[in-house]
Parts: sequence; structure tokens; C-alpha cells
Amino acid sequence: MDFLSKGGPETVTALSVPGPAVADDAAPGTGEGTLAAGAGVVRRRVRALLRRPTFVISVLVVAWWVGAAATWRLFGLNPYTNTGHLLAAPSWSEPFGTDDLGRSVFARTLAGADSALAVGPLGAVVAAILGSTLGVIAGYFRGWVDTLFMRLFDVLVVLPPLIFLIVVVGAFGASAPALIVIIGVVFAPGIARIIRAAVLAEMGKKYVTTARLQGESALRIMATELVPNVLPTIIIQATLSLAAAILMTATLSFLGLGAQPPSPDWGLAINDNRVFIESAWWTVVFPAAAVASLVVATHLIADNLKEVWS
Repeated sequence: MDFLSKGGPETVTALSVPGPAVADDAAPGTGEGTLAAGAGVVRRRVRALLRRPTFVISVLVVAWWVGAAATWRLFGLNPYTNTGHLLAAPSWSEPFGTDDLGRSVFARTLAGADSALAVGPLGAVVAAILGSTLGVIAGYFRGWVDTLFMRLFDVLVVLPPLIFLIVVVGAFGASAPALIVIIGVVFAPGIARIIRAAVLAEMGKKYVTTARLQGESALRIMATELVPNVLPTIIIQATLSLAAAILMTATLSFLGLGAQPPSPDWGLAINDNRVFIESAWWTVVFPAAAVASLVVATHLIADNLKEVWS
């Protein structure tokens, strides 16, 4: 007892001494540590993308056409002027030759990037916003909301996109705003289904449960918790939709339902000059190569993003 009475206070005191304090921001997975870790992951993935030749080349191709659409007027190119030489073969003065009306195919190919990058990308943006919104809502609420949206998506997805576009364009016209909205509606269901699946995979995770227990509103959880975590999937699907939208726009112009003469639109140029494919191949090959290069480059960008971010 003497031992206990002598050593007790000292023992209690020793056991009561608190250990070294741990700073909150040093805790793994919280605060600044999480932000730094996230930034590090992004940097590593960007470096991985830049080491991929297909990604870099594809970005350069897309940048070339974006630059062409923005600057062709600054170089004095006129896609509507008769040069005086009909169906002239490619030469130093006319690198892509001339068409049956004597217009420069080089000027028309560069100017054609205007319509390709005006309707297609905006339609893809509309599809990404609409599809992502519906997909997040369906995945979050589930139940009858999910069932209603999925049945609607099923109906729209099974419709052949080109036939659906032809019918709708015939009914509402082929103006640029109408085409943008129509393309957005056509591609939105496919994006919505994929985003819904991504949201369902996130719903069982701890951060969603924690946000609900903290009393956060459904809108806040969807906007600040779910959307950032499925954002890579949204970007990938938007990029894939961009390629499809560009090709669809060119197809509509080829069928006479998009841009109208004398527009330098690539699809229209291919249709107008296809009768000269044997005698003046350059009038068709260069616009077709422009469409192919932009669509393939956009697809490769999406594929690389998917491989690195998945």
C-alpha cells in the first residue's frame, strides 16, 4: 500500500500526459492533404497523356482545324471567288486545286471548318449538359424517377439517329440553332445512361452517406459531391459525342439537309463534287480528308482520356 500511495500520483500523472498533438491538415485524406493529393493525381495523368503520341497528334489536328476556322479570313482567303481556272489540278498557286466553278478548294476546305465546328461542338455541349443532368438525377433519386427516365432513354436510344434527325430536320428546318438542339437531344440519352451507371456506383460510397447525414440537400450533394466524381466520365462521353456530332452534321449536309450552297461545308462539298471523283479527285478527297481527320482525332482524344482516367 505504501508503494501504491507513493507511486500512485506519479503513475496517474504519467498516464495522463497527452501525446503529441496531430495537426488536422496533416491527417491523410482531409483538408489540404486531399487537395494536394488530387492535384498530384491530375498532374500525373496529364503527363501520361502528353507521353502518348496519338493524344498529342490528335490535339494538334483539332487545334489546326480550330485555328483554321478562326483565322482563315485573316489570310485573305475567299472560298466564293472564281479563280478563272475550272477543275484545275493542285499546284503551287492552288495547293488543293479548284472545283467546277473555279473556286479554291484550299480556301473552301479551311473555311468549311467554320460550319463543322459551329454546329457539332455546340450540339455535343447541349447533349453533355442535358444527358449528364438527367443521368445524375436518375442515379441519385432512383425509384420511379429512375424508371421513368430509363424508359424514355430506351425509346430514344433504339431510334436510328440518322433517320430520327432526317425526320426532325424535315419538320423543324435545318437552321444552325435547330440542328444544335436536335443533335443535343439525339445524343443526350446515351450519355445519360452512362452517367447514371457511374452515379449508381458512387451512391454507396461513404462520402455520399456522410453528406446525407450532415443534412445536405439533394441538389448540393449532386452538384458538389457526385458531379466532381463522375466528371471524367462526363468529359469522355462529351468528347465521343463531339466526334459523332461532327460526322452527323457533315452527313446531313451531304444529304442536302444541312448547309446549303454556296456554303463551303465539307459534307456539302463532297456531295456537290462526287460526280468529279474520277476526273477531279481533289474536289472530293480534301473535304473528305478534313472530315475524317477531325472525327478520328476527336475519337482518339476520347480513347486516350478513357484509358488514362479509368
